Amino acid sequence: MVAIGSDHGGFDLKEQVVEYLKIKNISVKDVGCYGRESCDYPTYGKEVAKAVLSGECEKGIVICTTGIGISIAANKYKGIRAALCADTLSAKLTRLHNNANILAMGAGIVGPELAIAIVDTFLTTEFSGEERHQRRVNAIENEV
Repeated sequence: MVAIGSDHGGFDLKEQVVEYLKIKNISVKDVGCYGRESCDYPTYGKEVAKAVLSGECEKGIVICTTGIGISIAANKYKGIRAALCADTLSAKLTRLHNNANILAMGAGIVGPELAIAIVDTFLTTEFSGEERHQRRVNAIENEV
């Protein structure tokens, strides 16, 4: 299952990503927001982080206008490695090298077609597990 959340700035893109995931038969936990009314991105970054940390969801997706604020909010939680991606190569490498468990995107930065390609890449790329990458992920986890 994939947790997904956004603020008002990411709402439309979140809805498009949710539709795509459902078409792909991927279970989704939508933690909000549920409309275009102004709201605060930290709330939704936190809810997605909690869903991933609890094990309820394997991965998460967070979206705001730039992707920056909501990724910072999600990264406040030990064990979360949220990566802001605006291209498929970054999405692939953050899974291969960083074992990122949350994808962050900016709705004002990427359009729907690119966002879907980024999501697809993020969700289908496995962590390489190579010793050097695992060592670095361990170092990140032990620093906090």
